[in-house]
Amino acid sequence: MSNVSTSSKSGLLATMAPMALPAFFVLLWSTGFIVAKFGLPYAPPLTFLLLRFLGVLVILLPLVLLLRAPWPVGQLRQIAVAGILMQAGYLAGVWCAIKLGMPAGLSALIVGMQPVLTACAAPLIGESVRPRQWLGLFFGLLGVAMVVYAKINLVGLSVTSVLLCVFALLSMTAGTMFQKRHCPQFDLRTGTVVQFSASIVVVLPFAWYFEGLDWQLSQVQWTGNFIGALLWSVLVLSIGAIFLLFALIRRSDATKVTGLLYLTPPTTAVMAWIMFGEAFNLLGVAGMLVAVLGVLFVVRK
Repeated sequence: MSNVSTSSKSGLLATMAPMALPAFFVLLWSTGFIVAKFGLPYAPPLTFLLLRFLGVLVILLPLVLLLRAPWPVGQLRQIAVAGILMQAGYLAGVWCAIKLGMPAGLSALIVGMQPVLTACAAPLIGESVRPRQWLGLFFGLLGVAMVVYAKINLVGLSVTSVLLCVFALLSMTAGTMFQKRHCPQFDLRTGTVVQFSASIVVVLPFAWYFEGLDWQLSQVQWTGNFIGALLWSVLVLSIGAIFLLFALIRRSDATKVTGLLYLTPPTTAVMAWIMFGEAFNLLGVAGMLVAVLGVLFVVRK
């Protein structure tokens, strides 16, 4: 009886293990929009991102040198390009939009359309798109339109903030597909150092020009909320969640990996409702469900 019970538990754990990693990734990834709401009152968005990227290097670079992790020789350019798209482009778009007043739940919904966009561009990386996926694209776009319409009167929702989120969506989608096609396998430690170093080079001049960045960081208010948001961004998001994302990209095709992001909008919306009181009416709820249904049509087997 004991052997049967042990065998059953082992089988259950073996069944649940593949689902635990994606679920944990979605939970961590969803907190990124919440952290932005906590940190952005105390620093401009690009300045915050620079500190976040530098924090990653401060932690990872000594570990890489100490452990003598292998550098991705022959892939540096490809890894850097993927990092610029997935880190600098994606995060800058989202954080700047939220700084302008975009609700966290709505920004998560717009960039959460990445699975639909990735599936439609799948032929570029050798994946096929089925008729059901095109139906999912229609439902996904309809859901986004419903949610945006439901929130159109909210303060902070502007054409600029929506365009920034769309830019983040396109950047993350392109980065995921580029990495899957050109550099799917590399040491996560050194590869992450390369990607964040390249992102610093891209973001730095924009922060200096648009936000008046100076070496004294006079734009930053070093409050407890800001420090907590920065530490969470560095340790949990830029190291923990990104490592999980890269691991998932290695295991699955791009459509399946980005398909996990359909869970991000409802997860973020619930978090934003609990922590910030961000309300959404019945049309917004219905739009969110329609969008999730659309993405399910795209990613399900």
